[in-house]
Amino acid sequence: MPQTIWKGRLGWYSSILVSILGIVVATAAGWLREARQYRVDPPVSAALDEIRLMENGIGGAPPETYFALNKPYETSGYDLSQGKRLYAWFGCPACHGDGRGGAGPSFLDGWWLYGPSMISIVASIRDGRPHGMPAFKDKMTVDQIWQLAGYVKSIGSYSASSVAPGRNDDRYTRPAENRAPAAIFFEEGPIPLHTEQGPSP
Repeated sequence: MPQTIWKGRLGWYSSILVSILGIVVATAAGWLREARQYRVDPPVSAALDEIRLMENGIGGAPPETYFALNKPYETSGYDLSQGKRLYAWFGCPACHGDGRGGAGPSFLDGWWLYGPSMISIVASIRDGRPHGMPAFKDKMTVDQIWQLAGYVKSIGSYSASSVAPGRNDDRYTRPAENRAPAAIFFEEGPIPLHTEQGPSP
């Protein structure tokens, strides 16, 4: 009889120990989550604003700070989610739709008027472009411009990524941003071209 009581207590203690261990592991996993920085330090922000753009406005080189930070605006789920939020808040869908274009160019047809690099996208958002793209340098912070550029680049990506922004609550008409939507649409066949863009590359 005493052995049965001892075994019962041992089973009860082991279940409590397993529960405590599970809570500790879950807490540790929460601490290991991706760090979020809600405000970029002013010196970093100033450095990110110093992009080196080619004279024709197409392409260029990002600041060294961008590489030192390990390209956060392309590799951070938080920054991509913020970019997605900014895309909606600043009315980008009115011209670009869900990425397939409209009054503005498409991000999914493989034809980037100023190139698909982060620098070109940042310059387009910050300084604007002829024929309708407004400048947002006085409406967004430098950090927000880079977040939006990272999201726009993910929309037109031809390679899948392990990082994704949050999902939409409404009906989704194209593949998710981290599933290489441009490549999927390219495989499905030609997308009608915008006549002002010229022939397909």
